[in-house]
Amino acid sequence: MSLTRDDILDELRRIGLPDGGDLVSRDMVRALAVDGGTVRFVIEAPSTEMARGLEPVRRAAEAAIAARPGVERVSAVLTAHGPAAPAAPAGAKGDAPSLKIGRHPTPQAPGQTGPQRVAGIDRILAVASGKGGVGKSTVASNLAVALAREGRRVGLLDADIYGPSQPRMMGVSKRPGSPDGKIIEPLHAHGVTMMSIGLMVDPDKAVVWRGPMLMGAMQQLVGQVAWGELDVLIIDLPPGTGDVQLTLCQRTHMTGALVVSTPQDVALLDARKAIDMFKTLKTPVLGLIENMSVFVCPECGHESHIFGHGGVAKEAEKLGAPLLGSLPIDLETRLAGDAGTPVAAGEGPMSDAYRRIAKGLVAGGMA
Repeated sequence: MSLTRDDILDELRRIGLPDGGDLVSRDMVRALAVDGGTVRFVIEAPSTEMARGLEPVRRAAEAAIAARPGVERVSAVLTAHGPAAPAAPAGAKGDAPSLKIGRHPTPQAPGQTGPQRVAGIDRILAVASGKGGVGKSTVASNLAVALAREGRRVGLLDADIYGPSQPRMMGVSKRPGSPDGKIIEPLHAHGVTMMSIGLMVDPDKAVVWRGPMLMGAMQQLVGQVAWGELDVLIIDLPPGTGDVQLTLCQRTHMTGALVVSTPQDVALLDARKAIDMFKTLKTPVLGLIENMSVFVCPECGHESHIFGHGGVAKEAEKLGAPLLGSLPIDLETRLAGDAGTPVAAGEGPMSDAYRRIAKGLVAGGMA
């Protein structure tokens, strides 16, 4: 009889904590993965102070799982929600011990074929565009925050390796920690668990990598980050139809893609290529989002369709996919993103617009 996640969680419920409760009821189990006879998980304490006293609990949890029939190897890592002392002397910038982002990809484990699910993550939505400059990253960050405000447990992965913008938009700059040089601890902002290559490299330096290093980095950002239990992971893809998209869709089980475009004909030409790519990779396109659909003059209220009108709606109808929402050009959205607090985190017409899209995704079972 093969092991399941539920089997492991049932065992961990028996591991009591010094101040009451157990590992599962206190929501301290993260990144639980069961691969044949190998079990891996992270115990995340609420603070570094509490973590210092939980080594006996970690050992007890590891021993309890190792005693179960069918378990051949157990790895239990103890970490804390927040800054932690490095396991080994760090470099000048606080580099995690032996942690390197941007290696060549590793082959799938024996017996694994096709896209694999990520432990602890229920749904994965890719936010994509055929070309840059259509506001895809802005939509991704605001949609993640809007879903979190709807009560979903949300992660946000910035997969735009060459042009990561989510650290700025989400207002985070701290380098993620790594207790063992393997597991990467994500950051948290506005109710969202997030990770970006931009947090791991010098923000003033260009990322000059060939395709294999991109693919390896994506494997690490998806598989080595301690995402915990998430209802949905939003992945902000780079523009185009390149190595990152190919790697994710071929190696990771994707719930579907949301394609962002402006109504402009040139943008729609590239959006069609993105849609065709997902069709080729057998990833469902769950809907389209029209961004920069209209400009409303703040002085007189006049509406100007700077990039055209209705193009994305027509494309959605042709595709047979829903138009999930239309978002206007808005100065507040730009200012909020530059300031590190997405507009969806506040109140107002734009926050309401993103909330309507989030509600639609939740109601449709997509998030």
